[in-house]
Amino acid sequence: MGAQTNVAPIIIKKKRVSGGDGHHGGAWKVAYADFVTAMMAFFMLMWLLNATTETQRKGLADYFSPTIPLNPVSGGGDGAFGGDNMFSENTMVMDGSGASNRNPTEAKKARGSTGVDAQGGGKGAFEDFSSLEAQLLGRTGESLVSDEMLKHIVTRVTDEGLVVELFSTEDQPLFESGSDKPTQMMRALTLLVARSSDLVTNSIAVEGHVRSAPVVLAHNPTWDLSTTRAQITRQLLQNKGVQPQRLVRVAGHADREHALENPMAVRNDRVEIIFLRTP
Repeated sequence: MGAQTNVAPIIIKKKRVSGGDGHHGGAWKVAYADFVTAMMAFFMLMWLLNATTETQRKGLADYFSPTIPLNPVSGGGDGAFGGDNMFSENTMVMDGSGASNRNPTEAKKARGSTGVDAQGGGKGAFEDFSSLEAQLLGRTGESLVSDEMLKHIVTRVTDEGLVVELFSTEDQPLFESGSDKPTQMMRALTLLVARSSDLVTNSIAVEGHVRSAPVVLAHNPTWDLSTTRAQITRQLLQNKGVQPQRLVRVAGHADREHALENPMAVRNDRVEIIFLRTP
């Protein structure tokens, strides 16, 4: 018979821990969060497409993928360093587009990227006015066009080319009343057109229009006034950097072509700057 003892027996309990059945883990939460984020982004995109106009959408697209330079005139050249020198002018980093456009090198001439022949014909730059029109109407991401200036600009594409119409308003005329003296607004508008004109290489025509006088005069001054205003606009464009050889026509139409039915409306005082399709 064995000896008795008061020591309690030692019991070893083994516990097996399971890793779960998969759905108890956290990986699905990350995937679900990504899915919800993607759905939210899609909802925001659909809402923005419905809540914005075509002009606003173009502005947003150009902001994230700019196709129009902020400053159409730049210095430098197209040599080894491409004119990328931020000290050549004080306005912006230069890429040589302005210098090579105004004074093209042999290499620049030989590229033939615009499809324009030696006489300036053909298509390419003479057919696409979208970039120029967007610049003038303030549709770019970084627009230099103020809201006040936009009140004086309309554009339209015709068989002749892109017509940029600058017109007077009741509170802001483009010329002093009854004279050919341009106002500050007119000077600002011609500066905008001159800077934007480097986006294309088309020839330019300038045409003046004035409103009718309230009474019939023995000597109709509208012919001389419309022609003189067109000449002043041509000179302003040329002073702001437009090459003289691009300005091929200046004309005055007196009060014969009205923008509004009322012949005496201020809106009829206007200047049309036309980027011609052909030289």
